[in-house]
Amino acid sequence: MLQRSGRMLGLALGLTGATALVAGVSSAAMAEWKPQKPIEFVVMAGKGGGADKAVRFMQSIIAKEKLAAVPVIPVNKPGGSGAEALVYMKGKKGDNHTIMFTLNSFYTTPLRQPALGVDIAEFTPVMRMAEDTFCLWVNKDSGIKDVDGFVAAAKKAGKNWIMAGTGKASEDNLITDYLNTAYGLEMKYVPYKGGGKVAKELAGNNANSTVNNPSEQEPFYKPGDASNKTQPLACFTPEPIYDGVPTLKDLGKDFVYFMQRTVVGAPGMSADAAAYYQDLFTKVFNSKDWQGYRTKKKLRGDALSGDALAAYWQNEKAIHATMLKEMGEIK
Repeated sequence: MLQRSGRMLGLALGLTGATALVAGVSSAAMAEWKPQKPIEFVVMAGKGGGADKAVRFMQSIIAKEKLAAVPVIPVNKPGGSGAEALVYMKGKKGDNHTIMFTLNSFYTTPLRQPALGVDIAEFTPVMRMAEDTFCLWVNKDSGIKDVDGFVAAAKKAGKNWIMAGTGKASEDNLITDYLNTAYGLEMKYVPYKGGGKVAKELAGNNANSTVNNPSEQEPFYKPGDASNKTQPLACFTPEPIYDGVPTLKDLGKDFVYFMQRTVVGAPGMSADAAAYYQDLFTKVFNSKDWQGYRTKKKLRGDALSGDALAAYWQNEKAIHATMLKEMGEIK
């Protein structure tokens, strides 16, 4: 069990080191139900971000390996920091042909918007495919080489320093709030629809920094490439992601943060359909392509499903409730 220290104590239930392959459900259970029409795979984020890229890659694995007899169709619903997707899925109660890929807005948006009437415990736990990582990024032309330089520049700019992110009170907003508090900054957080857009804003010098996932920012950064447009200063992980780039813990800050990449089913999905999807995504998780993707995109975390995944959701929800209270987003 990985324990988060400081404000993030106990955030993860899964391991983040070497990934164990997982056993699928029995073929007898799986034989009870098969999809009869295309599977709708909802992404609660915009196109080009880490969640969108992961869903489309999983779709390609399913097609390549012929793991499903029907098409899997990604559908982006990024509105309202994931509220659009959550409400849509809530309305799909009992639907065995609709699944969703989640971010941490799976927790924060229902907490911030109770009027949505969304209870994440009602969703069907399928499988956590990974935990995504975060780094602090700046434009290479800024001349900033390390976190000390970043802090000095952001302090000087005050509220004119723009931190681009995805969604209000989202993962990026939470990390920005932490940095403002930890370093005495007043950065202005500006949300965009999707991590891909955020990456482009930084690369185009329309923002001063981001805390993007490596999978989102790497179109503009390759280690050792002289043509890089952006560069990482530190990562919010227990161990370094890039050679020569420290973790925040290395710099004396007791803070680690991950984002779930999890497949969930609609509320009220049948047990047989849930078993089918658990088996399907077990095969995807164990595939050589997905394991390679996890390594390339700096993803971590073991697979979780069933009751273990449901327990993970409740633990994460409690942690994020504490963070949102500290931000003044909820009471």
